[in-house]
Amino acid sequence: MKSPVVKRSIVVAGHKTSVSLEEAFWNGMKEISGLRDMTLSELVGEIDSNRQQGNLSSAIRLFVLDYFRSRAMAAGLDSKPQG
Repeated sequence: MKSPVVKRSIVVAGHKTSVSLEEAFWNGMKEISGLRDMTLSELVGEIDSNRQQGNLSSAIRLFVLDYFRSRAMAAGLDSKPQG
């Protein structure tokens, strides 16, 4: 059975590193970097420089979650279910 986690090499601040993320997070990162008109490496570098603690993979997951949560709230999708 294929693992849902995909390991990729990426250059961050001039240094090659590997990052393991689920495919959904890689797709989210690609979407965000495209919308921001930046490369995936640039976006990961920004996340890396702003993280307070934890490993890079965790920081990326939290960034992607926060990004799409903020978009959902801005679109009014955060309303509570009726009932």
